[in-house]
Amino acid sequence: MVHNIIEEKEYKYIEEGEGFPIIILHGLMGNLSNFKEVTDFFKSKNFKVIMPVLPIYDLPILKTSVKELAKFLDRFIAHKKIKEFVLMGNSLGGHIGLYYTKIFNKAKGLVLTGSSGLYEKGMGSGYTKRGDYEVIRKKVEEVFFEPAVATKELVDEVFQVVNDRSKLIKILAMAKSAIRHNMAQDLPYMKLPVCVIWGKNDNVTPPEVADEFHKLLPNSDLFWIDKCGHAPMMEHPSVFNNILFKWISSKILSK
Repeated sequence: MVHNIIEEKEYKYIEEGEGFPIIILHGLMGNLSNFKEVTDFFKSKNFKVIMPVLPIYDLPILKTSVKELAKFLDRFIAHKKIKEFVLMGNSLGGHIGLYYTKIFNKAKGLVLTGSSGLYEKGMGSGYTKRGDYEVIRKKVEEVFFEPAVATKELVDEVFQVVNDRSKLIKILAMAKSAIRHNMAQDLPYMKLPVCVIWGKNDNVTPPEVADEFHKLLPNSDLFWIDKCGHAPMMEHPSVFNNILFKWISSKILSK
C-alpha cells in the first residue's frame, strides 16, 4: 500500500492534503493504490483527498448492494463531519456516487470515470476459471488500452481476491446489485454538476455509456481520453488530473 490507512471505529480510509475535500470511491476490485497519482496531484494543489475502504467483503450477503454502500458512505461523511465535497468514483465507485446522490444529494459535484450504473458488461463475470492465473491476467489486461498497465502486482491482487471463495461470493452479489440498481430513470433528476471522464477505448463500460450519462444528466460535462481503457486515472493520470482540476476549479470552486 502506498498510503497510510487510518482506522477509526468501523472505518478505514486514506486522508492526505489540506483544502477542499475530494472523496474518492474505488471500484469492485479496485485497490486504493489505483488512485495514487490522483492523490499526489490534488494534495499538492491544496485539496484534501479522502478515500474510504468500501466494505464490499464485510457486509452481510443480503446487504451486499450498491444501496448499502451508499448508506455506508453517508455514515462515513457524517463521521468525518465533512460539509462540502466532491465525490469521484471509478467503475462501481461511480455507481455508489450516483446512488448516494439519489438518496442523500449532499455532494457539490460528482465525477464519473468508467462508471457502472447504466451498463454492467463483465462485472463479476468470467471467473469460472479463476484458478488459472493466465486467464485472470488476460482479464485484468482487458481493463486497459495498454496491457502493460496490468502489472504483476495488480494481477496478483485480483487473482488472490477471486480465489477467496467468500470474497468471490460478495463480488458476484455486488455485481447483481449493480444490474438491479440501474440509474437511467434517476439521472435526469440529478441537478448537481457532473464531470464525466472516459477512456475512448473502454471495453468494460464502452464509450456509448459515457454518451448516455452525458445525455441523461442535465448538468454534465463529458471529456474523452484517447488510447485509454476503463481506468483513465491509472493509464493517463496527468491528462486525467488536469481535466479534473480545471473542471473543479471552474464548476465547483468558482461558484
